[in-house]
Amino acid sequence: MLNGKIPFEPLFNTNGTIPYEPSLPKTGIEPALQELLRTAGALILPEAKSHLRNVAFILKGHRNQISLPCPLKETEAISALKATEASTVAAIADLRYGPEDRNITINVARATCSLLSCYLSTVDGLGKFDPGIKSKLKDTDLLQAQSILYRRLAANLYRCRNSDEYFFPHGSLEATTTLNMIGLEGHRPDMTEYQKIIDLIESHVMRFSAEEMEALNAKYRQAGVVCQRPEVFKETEYGRSTLGQPPWSVENLEDKTPPVPFSPTPQMDVGKPQPLAGIKVLELCRIIAGPMVGRTLAEYGADVIKVTAPYLSDVPYFQVDGNMGKHTLDLNLRDQRDRNRFESLLLSTDVVIGGYRPDSLTRLGYGPTQILKLIAPRNKGIVCISESCYGALPPSSKAGADSESSKWAHRPGWQPQSDCVTGVAWTQGRAFMEVDEPFVPAFPMADYGTGCAGTIAALTGLYKRAKEGGSWWGSASLVGYNVYLHSLGIYPPSVLEELKWRFREAGFYGHVHGKDGLRHNDSAEIVAKRAIAAMKQVSPTLFDEKHVHEAYCKGYGAPVKYVRSSVNIGGIRVGFKRGTRPNGFDEGGWENWEVEDSFVNA
Repeated sequence: MLNGKIPFEPLFNTNGTIPYEPSLPKTGIEPALQELLRTAGALILPEAKSHLRNVAFILKGHRNQISLPCPLKETEAISALKATEASTVAAIADLRYGPEDRNITINVARATCSLLSCYLSTVDGLGKFDPGIKSKLKDTDLLQAQSILYRRLAANLYRCRNSDEYFFPHGSLEATTTLNMIGLEGHRPDMTEYQKIIDLIESHVMRFSAEEMEALNAKYRQAGVVCQRPEVFKETEYGRSTLGQPPWSVENLEDKTPPVPFSPTPQMDVGKPQPLAGIKVLELCRIIAGPMVGRTLAEYGADVIKVTAPYLSDVPYFQVDGNMGKHTLDLNLRDQRDRNRFESLLLSTDVVIGGYRPDSLTRLGYGPTQILKLIAPRNKGIVCISESCYGALPPSSKAGADSESSKWAHRPGWQPQSDCVTGVAWTQGRAFMEVDEPFVPAFPMADYGTGCAGTIAALTGLYKRAKEGGSWWGSASLVGYNVYLHSLGIYPPSVLEELKWRFREAGFYGHVHGKDGLRHNDSAEIVAKRAIAAMKQVSPTLFDEKHVHEAYCKGYGAPVKYVRSSVNIGGIRVGFKRGTRPNGFDEGGWENWEVEDSFVNA
C-alpha cells in the first residue's frame, strides 16, 4: 500500500486513445470487442468490421479510471457496442455517399454517461431527484405506481422465507395486483414512511419461499422473478440456451421485395450529411431500452415517431431523455380509427421497433409477419426490431409453446428482472457490496446496453435491405446484454479493491461517514442518489458540462439538458435535429417536421 491507499491499476492505456489492434494487452475495451466478435462476428457486416479495426477510444477527461460502482465491466461493454454501432453507421454512409477512410472515435466518458443518461438529464435545471420536477412533466403515471411511495416500492427486491432466497416482484406500472398477490392492499394512505413500507412489504414476501412466489407470480401474470446466483442461472435450461449467444440477432423475414437503396443525395439541412436521413421509424415502446433504439436512430438522422396508447402508463421522467429527436403520438390500437392512422403511417415506414411482449403486438395484428401482409402492396421491404427482457423467438423458430425458450420469451420483465435472473444482482452484492445478498446495480445499465444492441440490429437490417432486398427481423434483450456483460468477468482483485475503497470512502456503501449501509431492499432511487453523489467525488470529470448539451424544448416549455453522443464519425453528422417532448405531444404524420437550430448547432 502507498500512503495508506491500495495501488490503483488503470483500466485503460493512458496515451489518450486506444486504436483497436489485436496485439494490445488483454485489458480494458479490447477484450470486450474480441468477445463481441467471437459471439456476434457472423452478424457484424464485413463492411463494418473494416471500420471497426480503426476505431479509437478517446480517454481524455476520463482520468483513466473506472467510474461506476460496479464490479462488472460496464464501461468496456458499452464502449465495444458503441464502436460496433458506429462502424455499422459508417458502412451505411459508405454505401450511401461513397467509401471513405472515416475517422471513428468513441468518447469513453460519454459512453459511460450513456449508461445513466436519464439521471443526467434536466428540465429547466431540475433533475430526476428534485422535488419540483413533477410540475415540469406530463403525468403519464396513470395508476400512480410511481408517484405513491407505497405503490412504487411494490417493485423492489425482497427476501423470501428462506434466508438465502430473494424475489423481485414487479407489477409493470400497476402495483395493485402485485400487492394483493402477497396479501396487501393496493392503496395504504397511512403508509408514507420509507422504512416502514419496506419492512411491511418484505414481511409479506417472507411468508413465501422463492418457489411459492414464482408460482404466485405466474398465477397473477406479474413480471416478478427469483433472484438467481450466476452459477445457478448457467445451469438452468434457459440459462444454458443464452450462453455464448450474441447480444442481438438478425434474420431474413422475406426475400421477394427488391433492394431499397439509400438516396445518394445528402440532406444538407443540418450541415454535414446524416446516414439515416429520410429513414422513417415507428417506435412502439415505453420505459428505456426500446426508446433508446429510436433515440439513437434519430441521432443518425432518422425521423422517429413514438406511438403510445393513451391508456397505458409510462414513467414520466424517462420520456425527457428517451424521446429526444422524435415526434410522439397517442394512438389506441384497439380503436379502428386509430388503427387506420397507424396503418397509414406504416405504409411509409422503414423500421418498426416493438418493445412490448411479442404476443402483445401480435394480438393487435402488428406482429412481424402480419406487418408484411399489411405493407405487401408497396413492394418494399421493412425492418422489424423486437426489444424484450428475456429474448423474443425469431419468426423462423420451431420452438413449441411448452419449451423453456418459448415460456421465457412470453414472460413479462424489465431491467431489474434481467439483473436478477442472470445473476448480475448477486455479483454486485458479493463482489462489490461485500455482503452475502444480492443488489440490483445502481443504474438501469442493461436498458442502455440493450438499446445499443437493438440499434445495431436495426442498422444491419437497413444495410441488408439496401444491398440484398427483402425484409429483416432483429432482436435484442436485457438478458442478452447481461449474458454478454457477465462473459467479460469482473475486474481483477487489485483493480476491484481500489474501486471499492474509493466508493466506500465516498459514502456509497458500508457504514462510513455516519451513513447507514445499503441493503438489498433499498429502492432504486435511494441507491442511484447515493451512487451519483459518490461518483461526483470518485470521477468528477464525468459530470463535466462538455458531455451534455442544453437547449429549449417546446414539448416541455423549458431548456432540457441531455448527454451528447459518444460517437464521432468523419464526414457525417451525429446529433439530433430537434428536441424532446412528452408522450402524445404531436398530431401529424411524416410531413413538415421541424429542424431546430439549437440542436443542429450543438
